[in-house]
Amino acid sequence: MKQDTRLSPQWYEAVPLFPLQTVLFPGGVLGLKVFEARYLDLMGHCLRHGEPFGVVCLNQGSEVQRSGAAAAAESLARLEACATLARLEEVDADQPGILQIRCIGTTRVKLTHPHQEANGLWRAQGVPVAPDEPLPPPQDLQGTVRALVDAIASLREQGLEPFTVPHQLGHAGWVANRWCEILPISLAAKQRLMELEDPVMRLQLVDEFLRTKGVVRGQGREPEQ
Repeated sequence: MKQDTRLSPQWYEAVPLFPLQTVLFPGGVLGLKVFEARYLDLMGHCLRHGEPFGVVCLNQGSEVQRSGAAAAAESLARLEACATLARLEEVDADQPGILQIRCIGTTRVKLTHPHQEANGLWRAQGVPVAPDEPLPPPQDLQGTVRALVDAIASLREQGLEPFTVPHQLGHAGWVANRWCEILPISLAAKQRLMELEDPVMRLQLVDEFLRTKGVVRGQGREPEQ
């Protein structure tokens, strides 16, 4: 996944953030229902200028802006220190004041100095994290690759297509990221895996989890590309 070279150093000085109780991985698909004024304005800006926004996991606080005492509590929100930039793919405005958004995760960004503007929008200084090297999954992790192929087939039988195509089964990071999106693990665990800069190690950790659950056993066979 290439970094967006169109973004200036000045843009990274004030990365706009969308805090959510979720973790977006590079290459991942995220659907959003946007109705708050601060985020409607942000989406409009991103559409006009072709810029992304950062999706950051909340480890304390609410996703929704509140008033009164709840607004004071929102100021105590704690954001994770690494986010993933999201590129808008589809925007639907069938209902007045509501946007249905589909976006794709791109570059990871390390965040410092988060702050809220007057309208409640969070921003932070950001430093891009190098994308995963396109390393192939080692032979001893091929069972986890094959299990993802089976999981994709099962999801398709249910009418679901949660991943972008073409599938990159020959990239350890892509396989690990897709597993991380669908595994029943905590947000904290997903965040740590997303931040991990070694894609093969990330896949190894996923493999260990799948083996404890009996999803993967023995040596896997080569998946079809």
